[in-house]
Amino acid sequence: MRRLWLPIAIGLLVGAAVLGVSLIEPRTASLTSQSAAPLTPGQTFATTRPPDAIVATATPGPRAIPDGYRIQIPRLGIDLPIEEGDVRRDIDLAQTPENVAFHLPGTAIPGGSSNTYLYAHARRGMFLSLWDARPGDEVFISTPDRDLLVYVIRDVLPRVPPTDVSVAAPTPTERLTLQTSTGPDPGNPRFVVFAYPR
Repeated sequence: MRRLWLPIAIGLLVGAAVLGVSLIEPRTASLTSQSAAPLTPGQTFATTRPPDAIVATATPGPRAIPDGYRIQIPRLGIDLPIEEGDVRRDIDLAQTPENVAFHLPGTAIPGGSSNTYLYAHARRGMFLSLWDARPGDEVFISTPDRDLLVYVIRDVLPRVPPTDVSVAAPTPTERLTLQTSTGPDPGNPRFVVFAYPR
């Protein structure tokens, strides 16, 4: 385990960059299609890219997320399918699809006993409204078996340095980690939220 974590940590230090900036006005949308109040005027937001090393060292297998998972955060208007991240597409080609949350390969599957790491673009209808998350917000993960996993946001970390690899590390108990970008440059902090089973 120690040998596997070292290249992951080194790669995370190098690879927590973002892909680009979107100039769409940052607004959140509710699940009922009503617009919520805009974020701070003049804010821009960026797309996000997962930490390179975990993605690069992971291989498809039992830890890849199966089809049929979905994340919903009703208060923030987030309602997205979850798919497995793809290192070639998301990092090498910088073509991360929109309207999807991605599971960071190598991290736990939701409902497991460790850290599940999900990331998505910081765009309206995706994880942009994560910027408005607050402790107590409920996060729902539906599974292919029609189970509903309920998490509660406990920690909101709006400025995690890209060199901080601890947020993607395995945890001794179940945790859901959600990540998006705060800006267009590789050195921009990441916006990270921790949620725990209810």
